[in-house]
Parts: sequence; C-alpha cells; structure tokens
Amino acid sequence: MEVWKWEGWPGSAMRKWREWREAFEDPFREELLASGAPDLDKVLSLLPRPTVQQGIDPNVINGNIERLETNPEVNLGHPLIDLSVKTGLAHIDATFQGDHPKYGLGSYGRSVVDGFPQIIISVVDALSAWGMKRRAAQLWRYWLLNMVHDDGRLTYPAACLGEYGQLLHTAGILEERAGTEGWWDESFRILDSMAEHVLRLRREAEKDGSGLVVGPADEDLYSMGRRYFHTNVWLAKGLERWAELCRRVNASSSTPSNTIREVAEALARDTVAAIRMTWPEDPADWWLPPCIEAVERPRSLTDTLMASYTNYRYYPELLSSGLLPSDLANRVVEARLSGGGQLCGMSRFDDWTDDWPLAEYLYGLWSLGRKDDFLLSLYGHIAYQQDKDNMTACEQLTFPPGRPVAPYCLPSQLVPARAARLLVKDE
Repeated sequence: MEVWKWEGWPGSAMRKWREWREAFEDPFREELLASGAPDLDKVLSLLPRPTVQQGIDPNVINGNIERLETNPEVNLGHPLIDLSVKTGLAHIDATFQGDHPKYGLGSYGRSVVDGFPQIIISVVDALSAWGMKRRAAQLWRYWLLNMVHDDGRLTYPAACLGEYGQLLHTAGILEERAGTEGWWDESFRILDSMAEHVLRLRREAEKDGSGLVVGPADEDLYSMGRRYFHTNVWLAKGLERWAELCRRVNASSSTPSNTIREVAEALARDTVAAIRMTWPEDPADWWLPPCIEAVERPRSLTDTLMASYTNYRYYPELLSSGLLPSDLANRVVEARLSGGGQLCGMSRFDDWTDDWPLAEYLYGLWSLGRKDDFLLSLYGHIAYQQDKDNMTACEQLTFPPGRPVAPYCLPSQLVPARAARLLVKDE
C-alpha cells in the first residue's frame, strides 16, 4: 500500500483528501484486510499521525499510569495498544474533579456539560472492565445522586432518549462485574424512578400505533424529536437489563420485573418491525433512515447533517444494543462500509472524523464476529484519532494529517480501554 509522505499540504495530498471526501468505500480497508486480520504496525505506516496539543499535564497522566492497578494486567501484545488503554484509564481521574464528572477541555470543560450521560457510561464501562471496581462504583454512585431528578428524569438539559436505557444497562454491567457494594443501597430508588420514567414514555407511545417513543437522538439535535430506531432499541435494552438486575439481586421494583421484561420485549419487536418496514427491500441499499418520520435521502452518509449523525452515532448505537437480528445488524455495517461512513476504520462526520461513539460500533462488530473490521476500526482510532506522542484523543479531527476540529473529550479517549478489553480472554 502506498505511504503518503506529506510535508505541509502539497497538491498530491490535497487531491487525495478530495478523493477520500467523495469515496463511498473506506480507501484503506480492502488492502488492509486482503491478507487477513489488520496489522497495527501496517496501519501506523500509512499516513502522518496527528499532533494534538496536550491539555493535561503529562506528569499527571504518567503518574496516574504508574499507579494503575488493573485486573487483568494490560498486556495486549503491542506496546501502543497497551499505552492507549493505560492512557485512557489515566485520563479519568485527570479529567474528573474528584468524583465530579467532566467531559473534556476547552468548551467541553464547561459546567453545563458535566451531566452528559456518555461521560459516566464510558467511565464505568472502562473502569469495571479492567477490574477497577471500587472507583467505578464510587463514580457511579456520585453521578446517580447528583445527575438524576427524583422523578427519574436526567438533570442534563439535553439528555438523549436512548441514554436512559444505556444508564440502566450500565447498572447491570456494574453489578455483574463488581457486585452491589458501595452503590446499590443509595442508587436503587434512583434507577427504579428512571425505569418508571421510561415505562411511562412507552405507555404514551403505544397510543399512536407504532409504540416507538418520540424524543431527541443527540444533544446537538435536541429539538429534533422523532421516533428514532437507535433510541428505542436502547430503551428496550435498558428495561430488559433492569428487569434482569432486579431479579438477580431480588429487588422489588415499582413495576414487577416480569412486567418490565414484557414491555422491553414488545418495544424491541415494535422497533425491529418498524426498521424492516422503513428500510428499502434492495439489500444493496445503504440508506436506512434513522427514524420512522420521512427524512431526505442523502447522496452519502456524510452528505447532510442528518446523515452524518446517523453514521457516526445512530448506526453504532443500533448495533451495540444487540437487539437487531443478525441480518439487519450486518446490513447496518455494510451500509456504513458502502455509503461513505468511515476512513481507515474511523467514523466520518462531514469532512472530518468523530470517534467518541466508536466503542458502540466496535461492540457491535465484535458481537457479529466481524473481528477484522473490529481491529481495523480499533487500530485506525489508535493511530489517527490520538496524538502520535502523548496519545491525547480529540473528539473530532480533520482527515490526516489530523488537526483538531473539536477538543479532547474523555469518551473518545476511552475507546481503546473499552474495546480492547474484548481481546483479553477471561480465565
């Protein structure tokens, strides 16, 4: 594969950038997968790696890395993968203010962003995956006690509908990995109220015939409330997880767990049926609209604002729910691969990459057994979404050589820590 030697922005590099912008297929995927599983060193050799100003004192990050005590040991067979995982974990305490969540730096360090649910979802997943149970429980307890109203609604003013389900799912993950010590007693009533809020939303939705809940799908498009597929599968997934958690720990939820499970199953069925009715029958058609409501068909997955959001977040969250039948799940992956959705495995958004939800896509690929595509996206993120020296991960970067479009954010930094844990076989 040709290695692009760029100094500044010569004409050949600009021509290549324009080709990538118009490409429907990932320009690196075919050759990287031609000989089997992707190789990280080969991925690293393809393009200039980003240089991103490090906003956090490197001494703080290095000190946090030295103090890490993980179980299992971070030993993934390549020093850069190990460093990526450890750097992500080290950024948690370096970014948080004690137990108080922070999303990132610059505009992402404003207090109004602190309640963004994706912060705690990614942090609890990463910490508990690597055996850092006490810290995961401590941060989870703080978040629930401070970021949820008594009636189960989130305090974050732009919370997305699917995040209610993802939070209920996070409770199930934490209990499975770390038990209930340090968080359950004070958190149960909060989570129970959250589940009741979701159940109320579903009852209202059943009145319109489709059964799908209307609501926002992303913070940036908060006012665009529709019946989105990815938010509804995650509401179903969250209710399913909550019912199973209450059964497992013998907790008396306000609505009996059997009833919650039945509601979850019905919502999942309704959403899958709506997807099948909405997606064109042609199996080669890559455009699955993200909602029941009519949406303008884009020329590619980055052609319109709605298409970019669908590609970088809505499709990945559809996959990570695990509720799509395999035929639909694989069609979502193929849509992204054939509709201009990625560059060297990274998620495209307009003319740049945006990887903070990439862990959701990686979880979906792994569950489908698409390990080669999983590795390509993981390696692409490590190589080209993180600084070549300090491993700082921005939320958004231009096409290589990457330059920040949006600043450092913790969920993007934690993608390798979350996804690479799947490469470790538990004893």
